[in-house]
Amino acid sequence: MNESFFGTAAPRYADLVLLLEIAMGLGLLIGAVLARKKRFRLHAWCQSTIVILNLVIIVLIMVPSFHAYVSPKIPLKLGKSYYALATSHAALGIVSEVAALYTLLAAGTNVLPQKLRMTSYKVWMRGVLVLWWLTLLLGLATYARWYIPQMYELI
Repeated sequence: MNESFFGTAAPRYADLVLLLEIAMGLGLLIGAVLARKKRFRLHAWCQSTIVILNLVIIVLIMVPSFHAYVSPKIPLKLGKSYYALATSHAALGIVSEVAALYTLLAAGTNVLPQKLRMTSYKVWMRGVLVLWWLTLLLGLATYARWYIPQMYELI
């Protein structure tokens, strides 16, 4: 049986992704605390691991799901919350993940040319953290709209 962990209409993989994304969001906050405590090596390891794990989840699960259930209905159904939430989550998620990958490359490697590297790590990283959490909240709203029938009336 493919019953949800939370008793919703979601498949188990969606519940697992939800739990992983929440854990990653909390992990990013822990990473921010590590940076504040000047534990930069642990901070870099924590944030890098989360950004790469998220990229894998996006590529293997979120993109195929979006392609199958949402993109065929764009732009005709964008007025419906089912599609609008998922599309907003995807758009902000792309911006967040690209910004996080850029941060990883710019702050943690010498891959980028000097003029493409960042000069204000703190401001950039905090901005990416805010974007990530906004994306996570949109993801929670998308999960609720897609899999919790009672939420349909609220969203």
